[in-house]
Amino acid sequence: MMSGTSGTEFSLSDEYSMARRRMIDSLRTEHGIADERVLEAMDSVPRHLFVPEALKFQAYRNNALPIEGNQTISQPFIVARMTELLELRERSKVLEIGTGSGYQTAILAAIGGKIYSIERVEKLASKAEDLLRNMGLRNVTVKCSDGTNGWEAYEPYDSILVAAGAPAAPEPLIAQLKTGGRLVIPVGSDLKEQELIRFTKTDGGIKRETYGKCSFVPLIGEHGWKQ
Repeated sequence: MMSGTSGTEFSLSDEYSMARRRMIDSLRTEHGIADERVLEAMDSVPRHLFVPEALKFQAYRNNALPIEGNQTISQPFIVARMTELLELRERSKVLEIGTGSGYQTAILAAIGGKIYSIERVEKLASKAEDLLRNMGLRNVTVKCSDGTNGWEAYEPYDSILVAAGAPAAPEPLIAQLKTGGRLVIPVGSDLKEQELIRFTKTDGGIKRETYGKCSFVPLIGEHGWKQ
């Protein structure tokens, strides 16, 4: 596992800086991402470090890319929208389900707070953990496990982000939210297409909001799709 509290320590003077800036401009003007903290975080994280070598030239295009383990790194717009919907604060405690490449994890960590991330594919968890550590992100803890069960040791969470499509919101994740907390997750009965949903836990129950169609790899686990 990796844990700590300090922020980023890597350099952004790289050959991709102009492409990254164009990505940020597009997210703001074409896709309506309004939370400047999210845009600043995405401007501070070098996405090309999280994609396969042969695909680095596509790193700042607005599309998902394949990574190891038959998984994907989500398109920048979806990363930005999901992060924005969490309404994070600097001291937020966040649970992420589906570490994958670690890119979404890095965006969450760049905004601040404490990030707990679960990945079921051991090779991906280990690789993401090493990369995040090498980037100087010390406010992240990663483990390999079934993310549909959440992570009881650190509950309750201010926000939970699920980076895989589920047939329904896993009950353990709802249970591990604070009152007022938000769960952002792709939900749908189709393995190839879902709706992006935000569930907010209130004193009176669970509020559900829908934010359009999306497409994610399936959420595999006890409270998700069966492998």
